[in-house]
Order: sequence, then C-alpha cells, then structure tokens
Amino acid sequence: MVRARVIAALLLAAPALASGGPPYVTDDPEPTDFQHYEVYFYDGGTAISAGTTSEAGIDFNYGGLPNLQLTAVIPVEFDDPQGGEAAHGLTNIQLAAKYRFLDAKDSGWDVSVFPRVFLPSTTTSVGTRYTSLLVPIWAEKDWDQERWSTFGGGGCALNHGANATDYCILGWVLTRKLTEALQLGTEVYYQSADFRGGKAFTGLGAGFTYDLNEHFHLMGSIGPGLQNAAQANLYTWYAALLVTY
Repeated sequence: MVRARVIAALLLAAPALASGGPPYVTDDPEPTDFQHYEVYFYDGGTAISAGTTSEAGIDFNYGGLPNLQLTAVIPVEFDDPQGGEAAHGLTNIQLAAKYRFLDAKDSGWDVSVFPRVFLPSTTTSVGTRYTSLLVPIWAEKDWDQERWSTFGGGGCALNHGANATDYCILGWVLTRKLTEALQLGTEVYYQSADFRGGKAFTGLGAGFTYDLNEHFHLMGSIGPGLQNAAQANLYTWYAALLVTY
C-alpha cells in the first residue's frame, strides 16, 4: 500500500521561515513573526519500488501572537502505483500551532512544541479517512553570527484507524549560510512504522534556500532512503516558492 507507507514522510515538514523547516523533513522551532505571513506553494513526494506518491498544495502560516504560529496546509495528493490505476484528489488537511517556550536570547536554544492534526480525507481515492495527531518538540541553536544553524527533535503520533498504528519521528539538520541569499543544509531523519506490517525507515537529505528578494524565496531538497528503502523511501524530494510578508 503505497500511500500508507509514504504519506507521513511527506507531511512531517511543518512550515517555518527562519533557518529551517522546509525544504527539510525535519522542522525547526522558530515561529512566524508576530502579525506576519509565510505561504509555501509546494510540491513534494516519495518514490518506492511499487510507485510514487506526491503532493502539491498551499502551506499557510501566520504569527498570531509573539512566539505562536498558526498553520493550515491544504494538500492535493497524487498516487501513481506501478501496474495500478493512478489516483488524485484533496487529501488530509492539516491544522497546527507552533509555540516557542524557550528563546535563544535567554537560554541559547530555541525550543518549541508543534502539535499537528491531520483531518480525515473527504476523497475516497486518496488519503486516510480518520483523524490523527502528531506532537513533536523541536530545538535549534545558531552560531557564528547565524551563519551556522543546527536544529531537530522529534515526537510521536496518535494514529488510530483502519490498519494504522502509532508512530514516532526523529530528525536533525545542519545548515550553513554561504551568502546573504543562499543557504545549504543536510539532514538525517527516521520514522517508525505507521501501519501494521509496515517498515521503519531512515533517510538522508540535502537542501537549499535562495532568497530572490525580501518577499520571494526558492527552496528545494532531495535525498535517498537508507533503511527499508524499496518498501518505504527510495528517495524523497521537495520544492517550493515561499512568499513572506
């Protein structure tokens, strides 16, 4: 079952500008600035030996309060199994809130909790028809005048419905700002099996962010799977145009 194996990997990345989050699977703890917006127009996917699953959509973020980011993701999923019938449609809408409870100005580290609800899909051909909840904690430290940054963390999900099971995620990223406009990074991430009979998987990724100007930013990432790759993650990709204002 292609969709059940890969949808969680596609959706772990929760939006945040700063120095992390997209284009990486691993998120960062920095919320959108108070009364500002970040909107990602994105496309991403995962390939396994049985086919590919991808998503395109809008990832909307608003700084509702100091240290509080409100998020809504509206995704369209595309399933393309080998030897089977392709399917697409609006899939599980996500609602989330990122709250930073430790600030680097005080402790040297930013730390946030970022609970995320996956609503049931109303499309019968894609997505899951039940609600799930992911609760991760993310931490970040910057140094050398913020040219270097490292962030990561993880959490677990309540994922009950059909043959689904609870699962946990872990990930860590290191980034380097090469110029005022260009940042490169690399990551490693892990997820336990999210359905009965499924496989845990580990992956690597390399990504970039390029600032076209103050309001428009390009980003992308790609990387192979290391563990159970044929069943869960031969490779994963992500690309987005980020608009900030």
